[in-house]
Amino acid sequence: MSEEKLFPAWSLPREAAAQISLANPLPEKVDRAWALDGSTGAGVRVCILDSGVERGHPLVGELQGAVAITLGPEGETIAEEDLEGDLCGHGTACAGVVRSIAPEAEIHSVRVLGAGFKGSGKTLLAGLRWAIEQGYDIVNMSLSTTKRELGDMLHELADSAYFQRTMLIASAHNMPVESYPWRFSSVVSVGSHEEDDPLVFYANPDPPVEFFARGVDVDVAWIGGGSIKATGNSFATPALSGIAALVLGKHPGLTPFQVKTVLYLISTNVGG
Repeated sequence: MSEEKLFPAWSLPREAAAQISLANPLPEKVDRAWALDGSTGAGVRVCILDSGVERGHPLVGELQGAVAITLGPEGETIAEEDLEGDLCGHGTACAGVVRSIAPEAEIHSVRVLGAGFKGSGKTLLAGLRWAIEQGYDIVNMSLSTTKRELGDMLHELADSAYFQRTMLIASAHNMPVESYPWRFSSVVSVGSHEEDDPLVFYANPDPPVEFFARGVDVDVAWIGGGSIKATGNSFATPALSGIAALVLGKHPGLTPFQVKTVLYLISTNVGG
């Protein structure tokens, strides 16, 4: 009786290797001209997971979708058309930053925060899960939680987004505290720098924060059709989301791993 060959789970038999041959989507030299030139972000779906986005804001333009997330009596996720819009300005500011860099990207709003930035951890998880299920190319998450009990679930969601090719780009906390999901390696984490050029960004040689983007004294859209000057990692994050949208708009089909590699190679302190 011949002994049956057993392979470890997730293994690749020798005869199957030829069936997964992949073409390298990156050129021999990755630079800003290859990555960004001529791109407007057209065709890229960017989700602003936040406090909503004000419809018709002149610095944001048209929204391709806007939902508000609530929880039903059994804890089920309810996603309904957002008729209230932004209740505190934060999401509108983030959407405006993305639009200023990637003017033709699709902007989708998923509201998980209410007036006064109030919201529950369960609603945040539900909103992120719903956003991932929609298959957005980029989810901008300029918020985080310090609640450890939510960490494992956020980690699972961040990994599921990564494996299905949704980039989760998240703000580092403005204070030196332990918070999530920006600390996860499947997330692109962003802090802020002080320079004025929105296309200047830096790779951080000492993670967990991976990139620094413009986030100090930034003119951002605000509710009421106006703008304010604001500072924080919250506004650096959509700057990097906008740049990632430019990369994906010019080179659709890149995985989050590949886009992160491109961002590293074209960052101002590496190749830019």
